[in-house]
Amino acid sequence: MSILFIILQGGIGGAIGPLMPMLLIFVVFYFLLIMPQKKKQRALQEKIANLKAGDRIVTTGGIIGKISEVRESSLLIRSADKSMLEVARSAVADLDNEEEKKSF
Repeated sequence: MSILFIILQGGIGGAIGPLMPMLLIFVVFYFLLIMPQKKKQRALQEKIANLKAGDRIVTTGGIIGKISEVRESSLLIRSADKSMLEVARSAVADLDNEEEKKSF
């Protein structure tokens, strides 16, 4: 009842006026920070779902390796000549595109 009284007495600008800067800041943060981060996360999840043997990856720990075998919840990667590591799919930070960068 009090909200209706405020709107009737001061108009819509009287009730929303003080909240407008906060709403504007939220909208700006959403479009500049939150939305691009969600888009990037979605793209990474799609990359992880499409990994195959032979792809080069970088893990969240900084290990760079080539996928030898893809399992349901993990990956076997070769990081050096003889070292084989099993890492969780969630540990993949990105695909390593170093070869593509060298060609330019």
